[in-house]
Amino acid sequence: MWNTFSQTVELGWDFYGPVILFVLLVALAVPIWAAIGASAILMLFWSGALPLSLVGESLFDGIDAFALTAVPLFILTGDVLVRTGLSRKFLNVAEALTQFAKGGFGSATVLVCGMFSAISGSDAAGAAAVGRMTIARLVESGYPRPYACALVAAGACTGILIPPSIAYIIIGLVLGISASTLFLAALIPGLLILVSILITNIVVNRIYGYEGGGNISLGDYFSNLGRALASGWYAFIVPGIIFYGIFSGHLTPTEAGATAVVVTVLLGFILGTLRLADFPAMLISSAKVNGVILPIIAFSLPLAQALAIMGIPQGFVGAITGLTDEPMVLILLMILILIAAGCVMETTPNIVILAPILKPLADNIGMNEIQFCIMMITALGVGFITPPLGLNLFVVSGITGESILKIAARAVPFVFFMLIVVLMIAYIPALSTTMLPDIYK
Repeated sequence: MWNTFSQTVELGWDFYGPVILFVLLVALAVPIWAAIGASAILMLFWSGALPLSLVGESLFDGIDAFALTAVPLFILTGDVLVRTGLSRKFLNVAEALTQFAKGGFGSATVLVCGMFSAISGSDAAGAAAVGRMTIARLVESGYPRPYACALVAAGACTGILIPPSIAYIIIGLVLGISASTLFLAALIPGLLILVSILITNIVVNRIYGYEGGGNISLGDYFSNLGRALASGWYAFIVPGIIFYGIFSGHLTPTEAGATAVVVTVLLGFILGTLRLADFPAMLISSAKVNGVILPIIAFSLPLAQALAIMGIPQGFVGAITGLTDEPMVLILLMILILIAAGCVMETTPNIVILAPILKPLADNIGMNEIQFCIMMITALGVGFITPPLGLNLFVVSGITGESILKIAARAVPFVFFMLIVVLMIAYIPALSTTMLPDIYK
């Protein structure tokens, strides 16, 4: 394609060979970081874009960033939150808030996913933690097990969409944009996704009558809510510190993550739900999750550098704009590419590889770079509940034993409503820029 529509890039086996190798390795279930690493080294070797002697230095330079320190800190905070039982306090408050509505516990499940997202920044962690707390109760409330799993998987998508988010830290690092700025911009879009999932569950519940409830007097409602807040208000200290610290400018995301870890640990000790003996397991669990993310970033950055040196982003822009120069169509093409990529590959490699390729196209049509980042992460977030590699589908399937295909089928309505929000973010810049200072608009 690029040979036809662009005179700046001539592609050969130095590009196609590594791409074929990557596809083969992924098809053979080779870990994604290894597939990216092998493809990157082969591309660097064939193209001469970067001397192989500098690959090791490039790997370490890529992850030697202060902003990335926030990633393991937020992961650890989420793990401590679960082990101290504070996550159940979120569920109690969410359930009290939604007790007036028919389908209230389903809505409470979605809300607690959003609350957990405001601390951990991870989809998989939210799906596992909330799934263990709610799926059995959702089934008892009348929901079919596959739908209950789909509801948790969809709600957990907010893990990378509601700040603080690991995905925004990574895309900020790749594109040189402040993570704090992206967190601020993502607040409204993230809440819109949460609302879309809530609305979807309400509509589905109305159609099929899965869960009753809602027959409660105003006095009982406020009485129950008051008891839930009185017994669990301290759990909200953690997200309060994160949000106030970051959005007020007093704390960087890394500092907010470190503070959240300390406060959560202290609360665990004060409540007596955390012991020193729990620390090895917590640290090992968090290290395993972090150990999946950082190698992908480390190997993806040299690959992104090679692509940039070879002129692939510019060639991509030339190819796509050669087909059409209509901004609305180009935006739709970008969304389709991101959703397709999100279906077959995890968010981190998609960000590191696709962000430098697609951003020049966004710049070419005058899209605000902040809006582009929000659109990209939100579109990729849909991939968490779409086969064949929807991570949240695998997580909830793993903890329940339910078939992934059955869960995916029940997730279709959530995908539909989330895509509507993605289109709104893409075509209405104000959704991403309203919260920002004028300099970013």
